[in-house]
Amino acid sequence: MNDIRKSAIVTGASRGIGRAIALRLADDGFAIVVNYASNHQQAEELVAQIRKAGGTAEAIRGDVADPEDVARLFDATKKAFGRVDVVVNSAGVMSNAPIKPDTLAIFDKTIAVNLRGSFNVLAQAAQHVESGGRIIAVSTSALGMAFPTYGPYVASKAGVEALVKVLAAELRGRGITVNAVAPGPVATELFFNGKSEEQVEKLKKLPPLERLGQPEDISNVVSFLAGADGAWVNSQVLRANGGFV
Repeated sequence: MNDIRKSAIVTGASRGIGRAIALRLADDGFAIVVNYASNHQQAEELVAQIRKAGGTAEAIRGDVADPEDVARLFDATKKAFGRVDVVVNSAGVMSNAPIKPDTLAIFDKTIAVNLRGSFNVLAQAAQHVESGGRIIAVSTSALGMAFPTYGPYVASKAGVEALVKVLAAELRGRGITVNAVAPGPVATELFFNGKSEEQVEKLKKLPPLERLGQPEDISNVVSFLAGADGAWVNSQVLRANGGFV
């Protein structure tokens, strides 16, 4: 597609925050690759929604924890759109577990998707993003809180934030920014999973704004980082959380 002026890959885009990011960047004029691991129907529905609104989108399956899948994702994007300008790594899992010997499997799975997956996506992005492009990872504001059972999740995201800063340094001279967005509690399926109403209400009251974030609150921040106004923001973690921490 030689008429594509700019394109964006959004991993984990079939639902939640990733879906909102894909929709916003499509509104911003990007041709969108909707990456998904297993939710094929939801990914295709999102592609159809973007196209109906006049945008351009393709759904491409790929497990971010698998380096070969991620390499194919980037190759397929360049084949479809000819270029990669923005990469947003939103794919992730959140499985709460205490730090005990019998929860090691949960820790390993969380690290595989959230941290290893981020490494795979950032590594390919570093090779393929055009000069002047943007690389954005999704972290979490829960890093600032010592919530019991959040160990695997915050450990994985702490690693993501470290990778972002290192990659920004490694891409010196190429005009590519590398940043992270760290949401606070956001009203998504991932957030609500396994939480009681009491837990949800408690988390809702933590930010001074006293509400849960919405996926669009995060996609707006990603849009800023991906656009012209975010060009001077680099190697940063933007905590989009309503004052959560």
